[in-house]
Amino acid sequence: MSGSVCSGMEEKTGVQAGVSAEIIVRPMTAADLRKVWQLEQECFADAWSMKLLADALANDYDHFWVAECGEDICGYANLRVLAGVGEIERIAVNLAQRRRGVGRKLMEAMEAFARKEGVGEMTLEVRAGNTAARKLYESFGFAGEGRRKDYYRNPTEDALILWRRGV
Repeated sequence: MSGSVCSGMEEKTGVQAGVSAEIIVRPMTAADLRKVWQLEQECFADAWSMKLLADALANDYDHFWVAECGEDICGYANLRVLAGVGEIERIAVNLAQRRRGVGRKLMEAMEAFARKEGVGEMTLEVRAGNTAARKLYESFGFAGEGRRKDYYRNPTEDALILWRRGV
C-alpha cells in the first residue's frame, strides 16, 4: 500500500487572489502520462517510474484522475479497487497549486467513483507528519487505525493507516 500524498499538501476552501477558480477533474488518459510522471518527480521521494504509471493506468484495478488548472495538469490521484475496498495509492498536487482546493476536488472524484462502483470502504497511508493531508482525509471521514513504523524514506517517517468504513 502506498497511499502517499505530496508532502506539505494543504487544502482550504475558496480561491486565492489571482488564481483561476476553475479546477477540472477528469479521468486520466495515456496522453497525460508524461505530465503525471513529472508531478511524481516533484512530489515524491519514491516517485513511480513512467512504466509503473503506464502499467497501472492500463490495468483493471487502478483508476486515475487528473486535475486541470487552466491549460496545465496540476494534480492527479490513483484509486485501486480490489474486492470492494478502495485504496488511495497516490494523490499529488504541484507546488504552485497547493492550498487551492485541488486535492479536495481529486478526493471528491475518487469518492464519487467509489460510491458508483459499490466500494464499501476505503483506506490509505499517509506520512505521520503530513498534517495538512491528514486534515483533508479526516474531512472525508477517514480515521486512523494503525501505524507502520519507519515506512517512508527520505526522510524516514511512520505511515498512519487510515480507513473510511462505509463509503
